[in-house]
Amino acid sequence: MKRFIAIYSTKKCLSKILAFFLLGIFLPSAGGAELVDKVVAVVNDEVITLSEVEEETERIFQTLAKESSGQALANSMAEAREATLNGLIDRRLINQRAKLTNITVTDEELAAALDSTRNRMALNPTEFRKKLERSGMTEETLKKQLRDQVLQSKIVSLDVRAKIVVTDEMIRNYYNEQHTAKTEKGNLYLLQMGFQWNPEVTEPEKKQEEKAEAKKRADRALELVNEGQDFKATAKELSDLPSAIDGGDLGILNLDDLAPSMRTAIAALQPGELSKIIETSDGYQFFKLLSAKDESVTASSSYEKAKDEIREKLYEEKLKAAYSDWVKKLKESAYIQKL
Repeated sequence: MKRFIAIYSTKKCLSKILAFFLLGIFLPSAGGAELVDKVVAVVNDEVITLSEVEEETERIFQTLAKESSGQALANSMAEAREATLNGLIDRRLINQRAKLTNITVTDEELAAALDSTRNRMALNPTEFRKKLERSGMTEETLKKQLRDQVLQSKIVSLDVRAKIVVTDEMIRNYYNEQHTAKTEKGNLYLLQMGFQWNPEVTEPEKKQEEKAEAKKRADRALELVNEGQDFKATAKELSDLPSAIDGGDLGILNLDDLAPSMRTAIAALQPGELSKIIETSDGYQFFKLLSAKDESVTASSSYEKAKDEIREKLYEEKLKAAYSDWVKKLKESAYIQKL
């Protein structure tokens, strides 16, 4: 593939672009010459104009103006303008790469992308256009952005996605590192779910109502897990405790470090079993024991259940890294000048 920089191998071509920037674009009018636009960046044989940047940042500026003012607003707007210009440069490079490979976007593909965007917002065509107008964007501007997105998706699929490989060995290694842990004698690997009531409520009748509601939610969650629903997924969705963010995973704990009520609940459990619901000072809890064997390796979830999620995670990580490297190489082989 020829390097993009070759496009600017002659001084004549570069001088035309710089002259375009320095002199501006002037058109005759009743009042004489009128400055129409300004070039803010050169990307190989194309330019990015000030009006393009302003069009992209209009909605952002409207939002920023509602949130801050004065110097803080000026700083935020400058940062947004710079980020937008960098994004336009990246998009221009990707579009140029697409042209070199003869990749295009058909009218049918653009219409499908527009319909998909509108359908996600659950709006009919008239409502959709009105919403765009209120946000400061025209349908033509949106179509331009969607066309770029579809085009970029195609070229990224060709140049980046097609080259990403996630092997079974990679998945197994990740699983062993992230989904298993070694437990030693006297240690337990526990998952937890908890359902709380408001401890500030003191009126007896109201407190009983809240406790009854918390118990009802605990009963339902335990029922779902007993029916085969994944404990971690259920904890993330239903549990009130801080551990919910990790799927109720408490990690490896020593039995002697647990509260008496917890020790009683799990004392007779075998690995994989669920405890009964216990009452605490402000709620109800139950647990799942993952392992209680001496110096054993225990898994927080089975490999079969976890492998598809791991594959997707590894793929996304590799895609992100590969995309960044790909864009970096495009920039290194291009002529880019901010003006």
